[in-house]
Amino acid sequence: MSIKIKNLTHIYNEGSPYQTNALENINVEIEMGEFIGLIGHTGSGKSTLIQHINGLLKPDSGEIIIDDINITSKDVKMAKIRKKVGLVFQYPEHQLFEETVYKDVAFGPKNLGLDNDEIDNRVKEAIELVKLPFDTLKDRSPFELSGGQQRRVAIAGVLAMRPDVLILDEPTAGLDPKGRDEIFEQVRILHKKYNNTIILVSHSMEDIAKLADRIIVVHEGKILLTGKTKEVFSQSKKLEDIGLGVPQITKLMGMLVDADIPLSKDILTVEDAKTEILRWLRSKKRCLKT
Repeated sequence: MSIKIKNLTHIYNEGSPYQTNALENINVEIEMGEFIGLIGHTGSGKSTLIQHINGLLKPDSGEIIIDDINITSKDVKMAKIRKKVGLVFQYPEHQLFEETVYKDVAFGPKNLGLDNDEIDNRVKEAIELVKLPFDTLKDRSPFELSGGQQRRVAIAGVLAMRPDVLILDEPTAGLDPKGRDEIFEQVRILHKKYNNTIILVSHSMEDIAKLADRIIVVHEGKILLTGKTKEVFSQSKKLEDIGLGVPQITKLMGMLVDADIPLSKDILTVEDAKTEILRWLRSKKRCLKT
């Protein structure tokens, strides 16, 4: 399912002293199955953009076409679109409301009109996808769980609908490193299993580097950069000028290269850095032997 955004503009408080141009003439296309990293400093327009893709906001001008449906038209049925586009907000646990974990995760699939067997299959799969024990927790109140577990239940509720497009707005905010890594590992597994389109909003350049195929950089309501992950992170000066940066390991490898150590600067993750440094050490060892 492709997403085409054409000349999108959104203005808050138009005509008042507090007018803010949140988005200005945004043009971007996202192909089916892409894993997109959406980055930008606070107030850049990221959240406004993703709320348009889910239809929660209507633009002042421009179009958003999802699966050949113009969702900005007046006669579009947004309920149908939201079955295809799932949005996980920051702190999604605040949206929990049912009396049991099972009922909360089942809420979305029930609204899709699925039969009970299919609902049961989806609820069990979604709960297990977020690494929670189905049999142990399904009949418990979500409000009895830890904050991290509540977060996973809320995410499972979106996953159970099996959206073609999954938008994650800082889904691991406030979690400890272990919880963050586990959530992202399940997102990676989900993407591999269903080849759905994922848009991840994050302030962590390390997480974006590990997961995203392509990055969209939003700055002051406009798209500043877009391209393959390595291409965007290669423009570290431009990113730093707008208050962003590159993964710390990328910066470290650049410093080593500047110190005349023959390593690749095109490194985004610790795993890649380890491989590159071991390659250089082996090469140096061979040179010393000769």
